Amino acid sequence: MFIVAITGGIATGKSTVSKVFQDNGIPVIDADKIARQIVEPGTPCWHKIKEVFGDEVFLPTREINRAALGKAIFNDKELRGKLNKITHPVIHRTIFKEVFKHFMTGKAWIVLDLPLLFETGILMDFIHKIICVTCDPDKQLKRLIERSELSEEDAKKRIDSQMPLEKKCEKSHFVIDNNGSIEDAQAAAQRICNMMNESKQHWRNRLSLLGFVFAILFVLYYVNKIFNIFPSLGSIKS
Repeated sequence: MFIVAITGGIATGKSTVSKVFQDNGIPVIDADKIARQIVEPGTPCWHKIKEVFGDEVFLPTREINRAALGKAIFNDKELRGKLNKITHPVIHRTIFKEVFKHFMTGKAWIVLDLPLLFETGILMDFIHKIICVTCDPDKQLKRLIERSELSEEDAKKRIDSQMPLEKKCEKSHFVIDNNGSIEDAQAAAQRICNMMNESKQHWRNRLSLLGFVFAILFVLYYVNKIFNIFPSLGSIKS
């Protein structure tokens, strides 16, 4: 199995691209969705956020007030770092579990929707190809303001907290320009999906893993033969 990552800036249209892969039957692990799930009322992350940020970032329903929390962390880099320390390890552990589940079911490849792929750098070594979804800064700002009902100042702070889009594009294997119509972005995503479906990389990965496992078993066999670490193995009759 191999992994394709979708990244980009906030409000550039990553969800539009992710849906194309989902519609083609490719599993998509959405980091933003996981981030929402792990802070539901009563979860360990929820309790830690309550300890650090207090009741000011919670609604009467006990759910996190995302607007209040967002305003707090994007106005204070130190607070943003504290939130990341609470949530990022859990998000990454959850992603690894989901990846392993898909690997065990024999999937050829999957997609990770990771807005902060380059910012965290945690999962870079596991990614085969990277798709960056981009658009003009003015369009990105307008989309974010309209989508999240933010002031222009708050929207700019959220955009500025991420790596510049041009740098993300430079680090990616594919770039989808989402300045045009939704249909244009979908068509670009479909072309990439078709390329990945034709790739034989998943066979190479599985053969490499199989070779590694056989190498470990081979070493263990000869170490045991010399040092008799596992005596019971020698008693097994063919």
